[in-house]
Amino acid sequence: MALIRPFKAIRPLAELAERVACVPYDVIYDEEVRDQVKENPNTFLRITRPEGEFDPDLVPPPNEVLQRAKQNLNDFIKTGILVEDEEPAIYIYRLTDGEHIQTGVVACCSVDDYENNVIKRHEKTRPDKVADRTDHMLAVGAQTGLVFLAFRSTGEIEGLIKNVVKEPALYSFKCSLGVGQELWRVTDHREWVEAFADVPAIYVADGHHRVESARLARERLRSANPEHTGDEEYNFIMAGIFPAEDLRILPYNRVVADLNGLDREDLFDKIRDNFILVDSVEQQPKYRGEFSMYFDGDWYKLRFNPKEQRNLDAIAALDVSILQDYILSPILGIGDPRTDKRIAFVGGARGTTELVRLVDSGEAKIAFSMFPTTMDDLFTVSDMGEIMPPKSTWFEPKLKDGLLVHRI
Repeated sequence: MALIRPFKAIRPLAELAERVACVPYDVIYDEEVRDQVKENPNTFLRITRPEGEFDPDLVPPPNEVLQRAKQNLNDFIKTGILVEDEEPAIYIYRLTDGEHIQTGVVACCSVDDYENNVIKRHEKTRPDKVADRTDHMLAVGAQTGLVFLAFRSTGEIEGLIKNVVKEPALYSFKCSLGVGQELWRVTDHREWVEAFADVPAIYVADGHHRVESARLARERLRSANPEHTGDEEYNFIMAGIFPAEDLRILPYNRVVADLNGLDREDLFDKIRDNFILVDSVEQQPKYRGEFSMYFDGDWYKLRFNPKEQRNLDAIAALDVSILQDYILSPILGIGDPRTDKRIAFVGGARGTTELVRLVDSGEAKIAFSMFPTTMDDLFTVSDMGEIMPPKSTWFEPKLKDGLLVHRI
C-alpha cells in the first residue's frame, strides 16, 4: 500500500508562475542556465542552479553556491514571488504537449516506502550527484523539485482526477517549449489518501537522484533531532505521481568521443559480428533491436541478431543493454557508462539533430540513436528488483521545477 500525504506548498503567485517555472536542474547546460538567469530574474533556476549567477571564468566554493541558493529562495519568499499555502493540500498537475496529455497527483510520499520497496527504483545513482542534491536540499531547507513517479492507475483515482480538472486551475500557461502547464489545489484530501492506499507499488520514472538525496537528508536530520517522531516533513518526499498509461518515453541516445583506436574498417567488421549493418537514411529506429548509427557524415542501420536476442533475459534484452554489451563495451571500450568521460547521453527531446551536431563539430566521433524503452520494460525490471543500464529512459514532457516547493 502506498502512503501519500498533503503538504503546505511554497508556490509562485499565479501571475508569476510562468516566469518562475523552469526545467529540472539536470537537463540544462551551464551556458543555458546563465543565459536564462540573465534574461529572467524570476526564474527558479536561481535556486536550483545558483552557479548561473557567478562569473563563468571563476569556480566559486561549493558552500558559497549553496548559500546563494538559500538566499535566493528566502528572497523569493520575502518579496512575495513565492507564497506558502496556509493549509496542507495535494495538487493535480497536468501537462499538455500537442496531442499528448498527462495528469498526475502531487503529494508527499514516505521515505519509508522508498526504503521498503513500495516505491520501486530501476536505476543506480551516482554518489557525487546524490551528494550534490543532498547538500542543496539541506542548505535551502526544502525539496525544490518533484520526483517523477508512475503507478498503474485505478478507476477510483482516475475518477477523482476527472472531477478536479473540471474546475478552474490555479495556474494555466504554456512554457517556452509550448507545453501547457496546469495546476489545481485540493484541500479535501481524505479520499485521495485512501485511494492510494489501494495502490500496491509506485515506480520511480525519473528522479532517482532526488529521491535518494531525500533519503540521505532524512538520515542527517533525523540523527540531529533528539525529538524525532517520524512525522516530520523531512520523512516525506515531494513527488508528481502519474498514471503509467499517460506517460511518454523518448529515446535516450548516446555519443562517444573516439573509436577506441579502431579505424573505420575494423569498427564495421566488429559490429557485423552481431549486427546486420546497412546504409540508411533513417535517423531513428522503428523497432526494438534496431539502432541508427551516425558516423563520418552518414547514417547506418544496425539490426541485432534475432537468434542471439531470443537467448537474453529481460534486462539483457533491453536495447540499451544490447548496445552496451555488444558495441559500447567490447568494441568502443566503454566499461562503465556511469563514470567513463568518453560517453555522453543525449535526451530524446533534443532529437537526432543534436547527435549530428556533436559528431560533425568533432565533439564526438560516433552517435547511436535508440528505440525508446517502454513502461512495461520499466515495470518488469523494477518488479524483479533489478537495475536498468544508466540513462535507459527519457520522459517527455518534463515536470517543471518551481511550481511547488516542500519545506523540510
